[in-house]
This record gives sequence, C-alpha cells and structure tokens, in this order.
Amino acid sequence: MEMKPRIVGNVAILTIAGRLDANTVPPVQQWLEQATGVPGARVLVDLSETTFVDSTALATLVSALKRCQQVQGEFALCGLRRPVLMIFELTRLDKAFTIFVDVDHALAVLNA
Repeated sequence: MEMKPRIVGNVAILTIAGRLDANTVPPVQQWLEQATGVPGARVLVDLSETTFVDSTALATLVSALKRCQQVQGEFALCGLRRPVLMIFELTRLDKAFTIFVDVDHALAVLNA
C-alpha cells in the first residue's frame, strides 16, 4: 500500500494505492485522524488506485467520516474501482459516504 497526500485549494486529498487492509491501515488512520480533526475540514480519499478494502479499512473510513461530521467538515471518497465499490454496496456504505467519480468532480463540489 502506498499513500500520496496532497492539498488542492482547501481540500486535503489522500490517494491510496494497493490493498487497504488491517496490515496497511495504521498510517492511513493516523493521517485521517489529523486531517479530520480540524474544524471545517474538507477531506477527500481517492481510491482510484486501491485494489482491495477489508472490514478494518471500512471501519477506519467510517470513523474518519464521523470525526469530520463532528467538526462540521466534509468527507468524501472518489474513484472507486468496481471490486471496491461492490464492497461498499454490499455493506450499504455507499449510502453513508459521498462518492464522486473522480478527483476533478469531487474538487468541483468540495472547493465550491
């Protein structure tokens, strides 16, 4: 797993490449805790290069979503590949998260 954090406008973006599972999630969790703890945080997780997510990864993303909501921020996902999207659909988490097709669409909304 590889993490690529960056900031575009007022949105903190984290691109995750490879498998996001119990073994690889700790650095992602640490980054998300910092990014979502800021009042009014706008955080985007780009999963376009993510090949797999497990229950630990899902729990980490849900925690980040809740933390972001508590500080009146916005948290979104983008670029979900079909296998990853299917996991979100099976767990009905596709209803909980704001999911964009790609980074450009997400930024158009989050930076507005």
